Amino acid sequence: MSAEQVDAIVIGAGVVGLAVARALALAGREVLVLEAAEAIGTETSSRHSEVIHAGIYYPPGSLKAQFCVEGKKRLYRYLDDHGVPYSPMGKLIVATSEDQIPALQQIQDRATKANVTDLEFKSHNEVVAMEPELRCVTALWSPSTGVLDSHSYMLALQGDAEERGGMIAFHAPVAGGKVGEDGIEIAVGGAEPMLLKAKTVVNSAGLHAQPLAAGLMGFPAEKVPPHFYCKGNYYSLSGVRAPFTHLIYPAPEQAGLGIHLTLDLGGQARFGPDVEWIDEINYDVDPRRSDSFYEAIRKYWPGLPDGALQPGYAGIRPKIQAPGTPAVDFMVQGPAEHGVPGLVNLFGIESPGVTSSLAIADHVAAMVA
Repeated sequence: MSAEQVDAIVIGAGVVGLAVARALALAGREVLVLEAAEAIGTETSSRHSEVIHAGIYYPPGSLKAQFCVEGKKRLYRYLDDHGVPYSPMGKLIVATSEDQIPALQQIQDRATKANVTDLEFKSHNEVVAMEPELRCVTALWSPSTGVLDSHSYMLALQGDAEERGGMIAFHAPVAGGKVGEDGIEIAVGGAEPMLLKAKTVVNSAGLHAQPLAAGLMGFPAEKVPPHFYCKGNYYSLSGVRAPFTHLIYPAPEQAGLGIHLTLDLGGQARFGPDVEWIDEINYDVDPRRSDSFYEAIRKYWPGLPDGALQPGYAGIRPKIQAPGTPAVDFMVQGPAEHGVPGLVNLFGIESPGVTSSLAIADHVAAMVA
């Protein structure tokens, strides 16, 4: 089979892949997005809390901190310009006991070093005035945190890319590829197999990014990091409405930010994610896990009624680090790191990936300009 020549290929039509395709198209590149599923954003990009993060949890100088802080500013402007629904409702990070206060102080110090300077401590009385049903000794207030309609955002990114000539091929799984001297060959499976050759390939396959990179003949195997699946389960409320108007987060825990309460744009509450390490991708939510949710939520909302939680949905974080090990940064791996001209691999793009998406996209576009 002879290869059809294209300029740039983006593998994966999740939120980051779409943002990259948009950035490349805006730069005048001819872009083809390959998506194995039948629609955009069917995996990690549609299975999260839809939170616009402030950029407060990540080590100063890290890609997560840089991309999140810059991406948040860009994202709010983009949502305004494109009429994408969102709400900057703000977030309270609560200490339910005195021994959690130092953790909140560390968050504030880290945020300041990352150029997030709008965090402020609220006293118990101030918190109760904002959220009468919330139990805490103090809380850290993040006014620039919000929520968005993530699907509408992805549709806007897709529209921008297509308006500039970008195309998306659905039901187009990547079956393998080969690194050559004059480009990168990508074998596309599905009902209509084809062979493509491109000067630029961006691997934004999310949960499948490492296996995809490992399947490129000629790519150095030692440059493919390990991958782990960290499932996050969400529960919704049945028969009761949460009495909150802001996002409520507990003090962070290992591998996640704790069982937090987020609100959608209609004011409906959801709780999660928790941390469940899994070996294979599955999105089932075990109703029995709700026991630990009740315990965690009642630390800050003691009024949660018995039997109110019902299984909602699950998402899977594409982790680079193994269970029980410290969190690691985004890995944006280009020719300088692996030696293959024109190839960029995006590994471990988990939260705050949505918030960071526009900043990640511009960074990637600059790497292959």
